[in-house]
Amino acid sequence: MLKFIKHHMETIDGISIYPIISFLIFFIFFLLMLIYVIKADKNRMKEIANIPLDDEPINPIDHEK
Repeated sequence: MLKFIKHHMETIDGISIYPIISFLIFFIFFLLMLIYVIKADKNRMKEIANIPLDDEPINPIDHEK
């Protein structure tokens, strides 16, 4: 099965560009996420991280009943 797929992939002209494009998309996305995490407001990140631990309900109106 793999030989069958490999043979057909080798016959397509210009197919070698697709792995390069895929790698570049992944790498650029990874770099953008890294930059976002480094520049993110640390206090806001702590606040978001503590949301599951808070005893206060998110919407107090729904919990009055």
